[in-house]
Amino acid sequence: MIHTMISIILGTRPEIIKMSPIIRECQKRNITFNIIHSGQHYSKNMDSVFFEQLELPAPDYNIHVGSGTQAEQTGNALIGIERILLEKRPDIVLVQGDTNTVLAGAIAASKLNIKIGHVEAGLRSYFREMPEEINRVLTDHCSDYLFAPTEKSRNILLKEGISDKNIFVTGNTVVDAVYQNLELSKKKISILKDYNLKKSGYILATVHRKENVDNPVIFRNILNSFLRISNEFNIPVIYPIHPRAKKMMEMLDCNLSGIIFTEPLDYLSFLQLEQNAKIILTDSGGLQEEACIMKVPCVTLRDNTERPETVDVGANILSGTLSESIFKSVEKMMSIKAEWINPFGDGSSSKKILDILNKDQLL
Repeated sequence: MIHTMISIILGTRPEIIKMSPIIRECQKRNITFNIIHSGQHYSKNMDSVFFEQLELPAPDYNIHVGSGTQAEQTGNALIGIERILLEKRPDIVLVQGDTNTVLAGAIAASKLNIKIGHVEAGLRSYFREMPEEINRVLTDHCSDYLFAPTEKSRNILLKEGISDKNIFVTGNTVVDAVYQNLELSKKKISILKDYNLKKSGYILATVHRKENVDNPVIFRNILNSFLRISNEFNIPVIYPIHPRAKKMMEMLDCNLSGIIFTEPLDYLSFLQLEQNAKIILTDSGGLQEEACIMKVPCVTLRDNTERPETVDVGANILSGTLSESIFKSVEKMMSIKAEWINPFGDGSSSKKILDILNKDQLL
């Protein structure tokens, strides 16, 4: 076997979650790897506790990028990642998703002629006002291995002129992560008891995207829809609130006595809330996938999605951000049966990714 070094670059909660199966698979195969953490998510409960809870090795490097403008965050991550790559000279860099960390990692590696594998390649919302859309497009176009979760993602990449020999449909590592981490959560967490909730007896809500939270009119519409849903369906809405959303909510001074607010939850607790919810209301891309995998109906508080497969199979509906539209979407999803087939794979994506690299004599 060729002695190979993989650098796994990550920086946010979703990246840690979706890279966790690859890290575990590397450990099983005794593959030499290091973890480079940009520190894009920088509070303990948003970040480092993940490694402890998910029983993952601590990052080998932490750049402590923190907050800042798009350019500051990307630039600082790029400088820090390049310095480490110059020192360690890995054979391949793996990045996942569409964050500023992902773009910084891909640019740094490509300019040093280090091969790049993009996990979750080929996703498109076609909404260029989302910074994530720019990140995922640019990362795809400088990657050597594009690990597409579905045939739809593969076709998007082909239409953009990327060579078929560089694209591999592997499913999404989120499936591996959900299966593995649900097992972990059962041993450690009892979040429903903590909040006196019953299975299918509540709605789980998350709103954090800049375009929703930073616009007071849109955010008020969303919050008012949560209140109406709770009242008319006689079901509690539980909302683990993101710091950005909390700040805006305090400025709006709304009467929100019908919503159960919590601080951001650890991932295993949140995963249990997802699995047992009646419906999930979200503007998160990752939650659309997780809801689909766990057979929980989802209403996406956006006009577009980079996960159209969830809509195609009937697991998800795009409601936009108007109160009436959100309410009608919830009303529709309340009555559906969760009989769809998960389009994101069977939970073996991390194995497939490492098998592909091994076949190409990179491992």
